[in-house]
Amino acid sequence: MLSIENLRVVYHDVISVLNGISLEVKEGEVLVIIGANGAGKTTLLRTVAGMIGFYDGDIIDGDIKMNDVSIKELDSADIMKRYNLTYVMEDRPIFNYLTIDENLKAAAYSRWDNKIKTDMEEVLDYFPVLKPLRNKKAGYASGGEQQMLAIGMALMTKPKILLLDEPSLGLAPLITEELFGIIRKLNKSGITIVLVEQNAYAALNIGNRGYVVEMGRVVLDGEAQELLKNEDVREFYLGAGESKRKSYKDAKRYKRRKRWL
Repeated sequence: MLSIENLRVVYHDVISVLNGISLEVKEGEVLVIIGANGAGKTTLLRTVAGMIGFYDGDIIDGDIKMNDVSIKELDSADIMKRYNLTYVMEDRPIFNYLTIDENLKAAAYSRWDNKIKTDMEEVLDYFPVLKPLRNKKAGYASGGEQQMLAIGMALMTKPKILLLDEPSLGLAPLITEELFGIIRKLNKSGITIVLVEQNAYAALNIGNRGYVVEMGRVVLDGEAQELLKNEDVREFYLGAGESKRKSYKDAKRYKRRKRWL
């Protein structure tokens, strides 16, 4: 459905962030991308969504394809309209001074059909916590409620592919658990999801496959459950490695091996 081939991206003409990354997204799956801060995960989503130019970034090599057709020259509006791909950024992009209902209506501004009200109700069925708040200004909602609203706004665009960037950032564990349950339901409804997430354990538990990204490259990939059992993933991303202490020399060897894998 979506393929990224040897993609290289730089910021400000000099800062190289993606260094030949390749991966593929299959229709109907939850694909998880994990990695440390600065690994290039957000840059990858920005590039796929056609937004890298807004951040003074450029694609200098490689390609992005939807159904074998290159989209790297398209802007974000064209990608959304042609391929129903929607990107939910990590900073909860909502309109603080509009109500919950008004935010959902605003997200559907490009639609010309008469099903917007029906779709709003369906979105609120996914996020029942928002129903009693629908006439409340979004800026007064909690962090979890704002994140649910941001995803709800994305759903108003009727996406086939949903890119989620750190949806659990700053949320309490119980809210995170609820949110990931909703993401699983969205996937079961037919939406393909690309999930970038620091909470690797929660993400891999709802994912089908996963990629580990370091220094702008894929260093490991596989089925989500296999990655959960992988010793390196458990130690460096799940905090559940061997109990014995490893030396600094061992850590350096791991980083070098993963970087050039």
